[in-house]
Amino acid sequence: MSAVPPNPAVQTVRLTVSQAVVRFLQAQFTERDGVRQQFFGGVLGIFGHGNVAGVGQALLEAELHAGEGGSGDGWVPPAQVRYVTGRNEQSMVHTAVGYARQQDRLQTLAVTASVGPGSTNMLTGAALATINRIPVLLLPSDVFATRVASPVLQELEQPHGYDVSVNDAFRPLSKFFDRVWRPEQLASALLGAMRVLTDPAETGAATVCLPEDLQAEAWDFPVDLFKERTWRIARPVPEQVAVEEAAAVIRSAKAPLVVAGGGVVYSRATEALKAFVEATGIPVGQSQAGKGAIRYDHPLSLGAIGSTGTTAANEIAAEADVVIGIGTRYSDFTTGSRTAFQNPGVRFVNVNVAAIDAVKHAGVPVQGDARTTLELLTSALEGFSTPDAYRERAARLNREWDAVVEEFYHSGIGEETGLLAQAEVIGAVDEVAGDRDVVVCAAGSLPGDLHCMWRSRDPKQYHVEYGYSCMGYEIPGGIGVALAAPDRDVFITVGDGSYLMSPTELVTAVQENVKVIVVILQNHGFASIGALSEQHGSQRYGTRYRKRSESGRLDGDKLPVDLAANAESMGVRTLRPANRKELVAALQDAKASSESTVVHVETDLYSQAPDGGGWWDVPVSEVSHLESTRTARAWYEGKKATQRPLV
Repeated sequence: MSAVPPNPAVQTVRLTVSQAVVRFLQAQFTERDGVRQQFFGGVLGIFGHGNVAGVGQALLEAELHAGEGGSGDGWVPPAQVRYVTGRNEQSMVHTAVGYARQQDRLQTLAVTASVGPGSTNMLTGAALATINRIPVLLLPSDVFATRVASPVLQELEQPHGYDVSVNDAFRPLSKFFDRVWRPEQLASALLGAMRVLTDPAETGAATVCLPEDLQAEAWDFPVDLFKERTWRIARPVPEQVAVEEAAAVIRSAKAPLVVAGGGVVYSRATEALKAFVEATGIPVGQSQAGKGAIRYDHPLSLGAIGSTGTTAANEIAAEADVVIGIGTRYSDFTTGSRTAFQNPGVRFVNVNVAAIDAVKHAGVPVQGDARTTLELLTSALEGFSTPDAYRERAARLNREWDAVVEEFYHSGIGEETGLLAQAEVIGAVDEVAGDRDVVVCAAGSLPGDLHCMWRSRDPKQYHVEYGYSCMGYEIPGGIGVALAAPDRDVFITVGDGSYLMSPTELVTAVQENVKVIVVILQNHGFASIGALSEQHGSQRYGTRYRKRSESGRLDGDKLPVDLAANAESMGVRTLRPANRKELVAALQDAKASSESTVVHVETDLYSQAPDGGGWWDVPVSEVSHLESTRTARAWYEGKKATQRPLV
C-alpha cells in the first residue's frame, strides 16, 4: 500500500504492478511514415517463483478478459498481447530479436523470467540485442523489495550491499536499466524503457527488474498511464552543412565506394540507395547486417565486403579513395580488421543515425536517417558520376564473382565423396527459396559462406545475426522471424554445434503452429573454428566431435548422435536427403508443407567456401614449440603489417 493516498482529482484504477505492466504494454504503438502498429506483438515467458503469481497472473487475467471484450473494470484493451511459452530464457530473447529485426525495429516482443537463473539466463540474449541494436523489453523477476524473508531462494547475498541482486549483471548489457522498488516508480521506468526502445540510435535491450513481492502489490495507478500512446519513429534530418561537406568529398573522389550496413535496411532506404548509386555510379559493398540493401545482380552491387567478402568488393575497397559508410558500425569483419581500405589517401563519409558510428575512421560525420540523408545527398550530387569504365568494372567484377558462386554451388563434391560440401547445401537452399523467403543463420562457418555467396533478392531475405555471432540463435531467432512474417517461408541453416545449443525451441514452433524449415548441416564438429584453428597453428584441437580414446585424447570414433531423431522426438517431421538432388527435393517438399520440417544433411567438415581475399585479426601465439604455430605466426605478422591505424 502506498504511504500517501493518491490525489482524488486524478482518476485512478487499482491494479497490481504486474497487471499495470501488461495493461501498459497493450497500449503502446509506434508510427513511421504514417503507418501505425502495435509495438509489442506478444510476451514470451517462462514462469517460476517471482513471476508465476505476478506477471503470469496478469497475462492470464488479460487473456481471459479479452474474450469478454474488456478487463472487467471497464477498460477495453486497444490490442491484445499474445503470450508465448518458451523453453529457454536465452532463446526467448533471441526469438524477440528475430521478431523485432524482421519488423525493422518498429515492433518487438517482451520477455519475462523468474527470479535467479531464469533471469540470468537472459543475459546472453540481452548482450546480443544491445550489440545488434535491436529493441527488446526484458522483465526479469527480482528479490523481495521488502526484504521480509531475505535471503530468499536464489538470492545473491553481497556483504557490501543488500540492494544488489544477480540482475545487476544486466546493467552493462542493457541500453536502459531500472529496478522498480515501489509501485510509484513503475510509470517512469516503463516510459524510460519505451524512450530507448523506440530510439533508432540508442535502442537495444531495455531491462526493468520487478521484485517478486512488488509484482503482486496493488496500487492506485493513474488511468492516463494506460491510454493509447503512439511513439513516432523519427527520420532525423542531417545538418545542411554536413551534407554539403560530404558531397564535396564525394565529388573529389576518383574511386568511391559505398559500404551499406544494417541501417539501410532498418530505415527502409533500399530504394533510396538504389537511386543514389544509379545516379552517381558508385558501387556498393555490404556488411552482414546490410546484405540485401541492394540486389545481388544489380550491376553496381559488389556483394559482401571485408573478412568474408567477395573478390569484387575487396578489390574495389583496396583502391577506394572515398568510402561512404551508410548505416554501418564498421565492425572488424566489415573492415577486414582494418586491412580492407589500402589507399594511402582514403577518406570516409559516415552517414549514420548514431553519433558513435558517424565519427569513426576520422570520417566526415553526417548524422541522420539513412533514407533521408541518401535523398539529400543524391540531390547535392546532381551532375556527378563516376566514369563509365568504373561502372563497367564493377559490373564485370560482380559477374565474375557470381560465376565463382555458381561453380561452388554445383561443385559435385558430394557425388565424389558421399558428403555434400557446405557450399552445395547453401546453393540448394538458395535455389529453392523464393525471393521473399528468409534465410536465418548466426554462428560457425555458415555466416561467412552465406555472406559471400547468398544471392539476396529482397531487403528482408537475409537474416544473419553477426553482431554477437551467438551459437544457438538460429532456431529461436528463426521462430521470431516466422512470427513476424507468416507470409514468408523461413529457412534456418544451422550446423550441428549450434543446433545442440537450443534444439528445444522446436517444441515452441510446434506449439505455436509456426512453420520453419530447419536445415541441419551435420559435419560432426566445429567447421569454422576448426579451420581457424588449423590456419593459426592449433591443428584443429578440440573442434571435432569424437569419443575419448584409450590414449586419453578426444581422437576416437565419431559420436553416435542422431540429430534428426532428436528433432523428430520434439514433434517435427524430418527428412534425410543423401545427395544434392534429394536435398533439393526435400527442400521443395518442406516449402510446400504447412508444417515445420527439419532437413538433416551429412556434410564435409573440411569443405571450403570461395576465398574473397579478406582477413580477420585473430592473434597467434608469439612463441611456441609447435612448428605449425611458428609458421602461422610468421603469416600473421605479415597480415598485421597491412593494418591501417584508422581512428
